[in-house]
Amino acid sequence: MTTDSLASTTVLISGGSRGIGHAIAVKLASAGANIVLLAKTDKPHPTLPGTVHTAVEDIEAAGGQGLAVVGDIRNDGDVARAVDSAAERFGGIDVVVNNASAIDLRPTEQLEMKRYDLMHEINARGTFALSKAAIPHLRASAETPGWSPKILTLAPPLTGADGKLNPTWFGKHLAYTMSKYAMSMTTFGLAAELADSGVVVNSLWPVTLIETAALRNIPGGEQLARGARKPQIVADAALCLITGEADFGSGGFLTDEQVLTAVGVSDFSGYAVDPEVELVPDIFL
Repeated sequence: MTTDSLASTTVLISGGSRGIGHAIAVKLASAGANIVLLAKTDKPHPTLPGTVHTAVEDIEAAGGQGLAVVGDIRNDGDVARAVDSAAERFGGIDVVVNNASAIDLRPTEQLEMKRYDLMHEINARGTFALSKAAIPHLRASAETPGWSPKILTLAPPLTGADGKLNPTWFGKHLAYTMSKYAMSMTTFGLAAELADSGVVVNSLWPVTLIETAALRNIPGGEQLARGARKPQIVADAALCLITGEADFGSGGFLTDEQVLTAVGVSDFSGYAVDPEVELVPDIFL
């Protein structure tokens, strides 16, 4: 893969100020992509590093062009402004990465409804809204010879290897599971809806916990992070899917390991935060 394999390609990402979204943005920028970030982090967080503006600086340092759109994925006007800004600045949209997500793992009796609403507004509605708003531009992008536009959503598989829903995740954190599976259903549905359009729609999910500042910031997070992998593993897998180097068709629920294995990677040890610590599996798998 050449370093300019995504030259002249425009990627719209929800979130991306930090964590996995940031790693994906920088990785795609290193392949020459234009990156548009829709994120709320205009000002520094008290405990979490990074803003949408510092992320754009990192994108441009990696070799891409960046555009920060300060806004809320829950606001339809902000979503429309991000899509319009991407089209005006770079001439269209070729890829959407639904990265923005809220998490609260408390059980039903302990969860305030405002936290339920937040997860569903960001995870479920936000993914649907951003994808919907970008579809006309993705359809236009599909007219480019030899190119398939993409919608890639960071969401888990809906079922286990047995093809059944796993009651474990519903029992542990029902509200969060519902919101993440709604993202997954958006992948499943849009893949079918856009099957004849040339737009490829897939989900991507890590096999292990991923080290982020947000993970380290939770109680016990420092210990959990030692058993995690670096976010670069998800970014590398995302790049392979978006460039088409890894081709799984449309409508897939893919893991980072699955994608990288398909392009010949067999040793994942370099992604471990601490190779001496046993890896902690991510949820939903």
